[in-house]
Amino acid sequence: MISTLLQAQEKLTYQTPPVEMLKLVDIERAPIVDIDSKGEQMLFYYRNTFKTLNDLSQPELRLAGLRINPETNISSNITYYNNICYKKIMDDKIQQITGLPEEPRIAYVSFSPDESKIAFTHTSNSGVELWIADLKTLQARKLTDALLNANVGFPYRWIPNGNGLLAFMLPENRTELKDQKVTLPEGPVVSVSDGQVSQNRTYQDLLKNPVDEANFEILMTSELYTVNLNGVKTLWKEAGMYIDETYSPDGKYMILTTISKPFSYAVPFYSFPNTTDIYTSDGKFIMNFSRQPLLDKLPVGFMATFEGKRNIRWRADKPATLAWTEALDKGDPTVEAEYRDELFQLNAPFTGEPCSLIKTINRFSGITWGNDNFAVVYDRWWNTRNNKAYLINPSESNLSPKILSDRNYQDLYNDPGIIQTEKNEYGRYVMRIDDSSTVYLFGDGYTAEGQFPFIDALDLKTLKKKRIYQWAGTNQAEELISFIDSKAGTLITRIESPTEFPNYYIRNLRKRIANIPLTSFGNPFKSIEGVHKEVISYEREDGVKLSGTLYLPEGYDMEKKEKLPMIMWAYPAEYKDKNSAGQSNANPNSFTYLSYGNPIYWVTRGYAILDDASFPIVGEGGEQPNDTFTEQLVANAKAAIDAVDALGYIDRKRVAVGGHSYGAFMTANLLTHSDLFAAGIARSGAYNRSLTPFGFQSEERNYWEATDVYDAMSPFMHADKMKTPMLLIHGEADNNSGTHTMQSERYFQALKSFGAPVRLVILPLESHGYVARENVLHLLWEQDQWLEKHVKNRSGK
Repeated sequence: MISTLLQAQEKLTYQTPPVEMLKLVDIERAPIVDIDSKGEQMLFYYRNTFKTLNDLSQPELRLAGLRINPETNISSNITYYNNICYKKIMDDKIQQITGLPEEPRIAYVSFSPDESKIAFTHTSNSGVELWIADLKTLQARKLTDALLNANVGFPYRWIPNGNGLLAFMLPENRTELKDQKVTLPEGPVVSVSDGQVSQNRTYQDLLKNPVDEANFEILMTSELYTVNLNGVKTLWKEAGMYIDETYSPDGKYMILTTISKPFSYAVPFYSFPNTTDIYTSDGKFIMNFSRQPLLDKLPVGFMATFEGKRNIRWRADKPATLAWTEALDKGDPTVEAEYRDELFQLNAPFTGEPCSLIKTINRFSGITWGNDNFAVVYDRWWNTRNNKAYLINPSESNLSPKILSDRNYQDLYNDPGIIQTEKNEYGRYVMRIDDSSTVYLFGDGYTAEGQFPFIDALDLKTLKKKRIYQWAGTNQAEELISFIDSKAGTLITRIESPTEFPNYYIRNLRKRIANIPLTSFGNPFKSIEGVHKEVISYEREDGVKLSGTLYLPEGYDMEKKEKLPMIMWAYPAEYKDKNSAGQSNANPNSFTYLSYGNPIYWVTRGYAILDDASFPIVGEGGEQPNDTFTEQLVANAKAAIDAVDALGYIDRKRVAVGGHSYGAFMTANLLTHSDLFAAGIARSGAYNRSLTPFGFQSEERNYWEATDVYDAMSPFMHADKMKTPMLLIHGEADNNSGTHTMQSERYFQALKSFGAPVRLVILPLESHGYVARENVLHLLWEQDQWLEKHVKNRSGK
């Protein structure tokens, strides 16, 4: 029975959705699969389907962009594994790793350098412990008590020889945290502008006062210890605010990055000043290598960066060579420059002049090392959506780079694929090179006709390509994982279908033999195996090609064509050209996976579902996509409804629209600026763009540069026009940049003041995504109630 939806507060306990939906929610998750670099071993990480409200109600401090449990010294929103199992790749049986902690809360798993062991953390009630498991005996054991500091992330690293680990540990004489409620202020909080331009995006959980600063410093401070495989620990480095440490490939050196003051109330911790120093592996200081300033006054623009060394990493194919980039345009994208960045390298002992390897036309974005003769460098420029891949000889810097690709990175249909890597003698990933110059690219294989993943062999000397494999299946989908042996033509792949859960196989490219199954995960959503699924293609009125995945209820009569209510779910994306905007990555043969994030549950309630409907926002040439944002939103929506209506499946007067985050923003705009929908569902969105004045999503301009655009796009500014029933949902503790919970609260108040039919549901303790079972079940119930009343059983209109 549909509840009465009140106009003020409603006292309501947690509810559950209808039984046909509930049995699709309470499922057992398949484990996450981790495969070693040689394709010989598989690990299976199991986890609970949901967290509980109790999990979310643990102590929490929100500091400098982090959310930390101060009692256990680990992220308060981390997801734990509750079991680990093991399988030799060719064995049939999955084996249990024994000796795991009671009531495991496992995280941060990593293979040892020789992949004969794994290390992992277990979070007890008192803190984070370090454990290892032997993959030959399948026996786990604890190395340390609850001493690790995981507040900033991965709290340990394997020593390259595999004889121990370097761990971030709590200082022995740690200062007690200050209590905001009992610590009296010593004065007001004063922030100062020195006249420099400082345009930062809207961040969550920033430092706010001196107590926050003190607690942040306490929680970030660690001592570094080496821990051998018997659990004996030795102090390696005294206390500091360490955030990153990396051994050189040969294990003789380390670069260590440490946060320094002053802190900032305007940006997260990763923009605080830091120093990167070089040490020997036994802890002897060699030199300071770089100093990052406080990054609260960067130039304006998505491609802005700072002057000085950045992207400091060890060269993966050399014993101890540092590589880094520096900006040639002062980090300012508005400066005209032939080259934006320069890549350098410097060999140990780091006393000579650095060698320049390449100057990039766009902003440097990464490198794949190979050997003395080959490396591939990547750059990227957001404003043009361009990226390039350059082939360089890192031993001959005087040779001009060769451009391997120069393309629009949103052009899916012409994506050349990703160069495959393998571990070298140092345990680092480098290009897999056969016959001195052949590398392999795995491509997703999106085309106008469908998705057909491929493998290309590329000769780096001649730059000639040869396609050695392409998927040709019509009822299944494939994802290429990695080679086992490229010369033998064996690789690990994953195959699925709409009713077959993704499972792993060995494929042999040389022999005409059947794929060898490695896993046999079952379908947890068997009750919807009979639903109809297809990808439909259609066009917007301006000719942009669109698509969406259509679901119809099981047993739907395709001849009779009963007129169904429909739910459309989408998320807008910005493009600089219509060709890329019109490309589709939907695959009708992919597995139909349900989660609270999509609307497919309602196919069991008699609805047609158009999921992941294309909502491109295009701005070609000098135009920016958002200049015509609302017009394009409405055009996308109308084209989708017209397309499904033309198929004869729906009653176009009973169509709902919904989305999460930017999809919620889309929903509110569609209900405000069109009469296409009977109702909408907007979850965890931002509705007033003046509250994100220095850019949002893919909008680079600030509010004062594009006031009309910001205001036109903001549903809050047009609250008086919104008259369509809208369900607003938000997590009480949203941690996403720009989507403060206040956004929904203020928008609800504005809509209510104009008499709009709106309901606001705040989910206790939830962040931007929802994880507690109680909240997820209630969310589905709320959405079902709303849809049943305002869409399926809509009356009088």
